[in-house]
Amino acid sequence: MFGKWFDFFSTDMAIDLGTANTLVYVKGKGVVLNEPSVVALKEENGKMKPRAFGHEAKLMLGRTPSGIIATRPLKDGVIADFNGAEEMIKHFIETVHKGKLLRNPLIMICVPSGSTQVEKRAIQDAAREAGAREVFLIEEPMAAAIGAGLPVTEPTGSMIVDIGGGTTEIGVISLGGIVYADSTRVGGDAMDQAIISYIRRYHNLLIGESTAENIKKEIGSALIPEKGDGDEMNIKGRDLINGVPKEITLNTRQIAESLQESVQQIVDAVKDALEKTPPELSSDIVDKGIVMTGGGALLKDLGEVIKKATGLPVYTADDPLNCVATGTGRVLEDIRKFEHVWFKQE
Repeated sequence: MFGKWFDFFSTDMAIDLGTANTLVYVKGKGVVLNEPSVVALKEENGKMKPRAFGHEAKLMLGRTPSGIIATRPLKDGVIADFNGAEEMIKHFIETVHKGKLLRNPLIMICVPSGSTQVEKRAIQDAAREAGAREVFLIEEPMAAAIGAGLPVTEPTGSMIVDIGGGTTEIGVISLGGIVYADSTRVGGDAMDQAIISYIRRYHNLLIGESTAENIKKEIGSALIPEKGDGDEMNIKGRDLINGVPKEITLNTRQIAESLQESVQQIVDAVKDALEKTPPELSSDIVDKGIVMTGGGALLKDLGEVIKKATGLPVYTADDPLNCVATGTGRVLEDIRKFEHVWFKQE
């Protein structure tokens, strides 16, 4: 009886507030929401009011009439549009808490390791304005490592590379702390823009972000094929010369070429992290290798490129898309055990 009664009240949650997607982990239930970090705003009486969120809003990107704006309130892992982020977080909280009497949960939320104090405060303030009674923060490399099942509390070195939409987070972790961390503002979004620029430059065709993302998923690769051109894909866009719709065929070789700069930036960041890792922890990483998480980890042959550049084994986590949310959730489930990994921005 009491269990059913308590179900009516607010449930504490962990949020992976990503540039591309927002995941919500509810205490005792796991990941219950995974939506694109997109909000559509409509102008009413001179004010911009929310029209749609998540999947519905993403479908509007590049397709809205005048008076409606579909936008991503986060850029490079941090808040670019405070009001949009606040409305989005509020909507996701209400979605998760549908049917409950009280909706002021404790929220554990992850932030990029390279965030400034101002950026961390903006995320915390947005969550509070959205209805959180208390907000704890955790750095993304730590959350990703916990979600990937790495032994973060043991006296051994673990290296995590979390490739998200806006940033690539690299962390070397031991004894429950981050020994080294770096946040490079290169991720899935930068790859999409590289594809858009390549197609515009070499094919005089303009495509949108959603199309670029689909191309990356379907025929994208971090490694240029040694033989042949790889898989092919037909895409449609606007001819920049004639201004009319046009269809062309692309292949894996072309997309891999467009992604080389972004991939190299990630590889350079990994090598830089290895150079700055203490010798004893370096020996642990030689034995255990590098673990990749995040949506970017799914880019074909990215692990192979990093392996060739570093000479170390590279593994992709079992559930790379959910690792950060799952790790943040595990900390929420046992705040006392992990009290050394989360913090509050006062």
